Amino acid sequence: MGTVKRVLIASLCVAYLAVKWYGPSFDAESLKGARVLVTGASTGIGEQMAYHYARFGAQIVITARREKVLQQVAEKCQSLGAQSAFYIAADMASVSDPDKVVDFALEKLGGLDYLVLNHIGPSPFSMWEGDVDHTRWLMQVNFFSYVQMAWKALASLEQSKGSLVIVSSLLGKMSSPFVAPYTSTKFALNGFFGALGHELAMKKSNVSISICTLGLIDTEAAMDKVKGVTKVPAYPATDAALNIIISGATRQTDLFYPWFTQVVTLSKDWFPSFTSYVIQNSYNYTP
Repeated sequence: MGTVKRVLIASLCVAYLAVKWYGPSFDAESLKGARVLVTGASTGIGEQMAYHYARFGAQIVITARREKVLQQVAEKCQSLGAQSAFYIAADMASVSDPDKVVDFALEKLGGLDYLVLNHIGPSPFSMWEGDVDHTRWLMQVNFFSYVQMAWKALASLEQSKGSLVIVSSLLGKMSSPFVAPYTSTKFALNGFFGALGHELAMKKSNVSISICTLGLIDTEAAMDKVKGVTKVPAYPATDAALNIIISGATRQTDLFYPWFTQVVTLSKDWFPSFTSYVIQNSYNYTP
């Protein structure tokens, strides 16, 4: 490795540590009474975010497709200390449901301080074999509904000096096999909300956008897909959820969890051939 590259890596490490050291500190009290809408909250990371917000004393609206499960999560949120907890079943593949969910939250809470977009549609973990219809459907669920809900909530978030939190993935920063439709939706999220973040800043908007890049998280759905296929380590959903919440509360533009996902995203530009080799050989696959 050349001297210039070593200096660059060292400088980036120092800059990263400086940002973490001097970044805004998290005040849990700031979330007491906060009005929060969390999508994809019946299981996994979304469910864990709902519980964390409840412990902080927030007012919560949660949504997902399964009404009975949502009811159970909402009841647990109440027991954990949420000032209020409402739920609404919705299908983000529908053109009308994303707007319906935001309208419901605005009606129940009287406004929004945080819109946390976390939902995803099911997608196979396999080689892509030309299913364009599924890719189009998944783009509606994982991308277009995010855009729709963000626009619907933007005026309320502007009034409250609120935060828009986008749960994305390392797969939205670098491509990987077996997830072509999924990774395309995450690249779209990063591109759109990255651009929107610039536009809001240029307009001196009160709204912050936090884009959260996650590695492999130990949700049941993710573990079922990758079992026996990869040895990439998985990290706790409850920790990922808390880090996402802190990022929104402190108005950070980016979150990388676990921390080394940021290094991984840089490696594809610094060492593209090596990175591709590692990716392709991190899976158990026989043609």
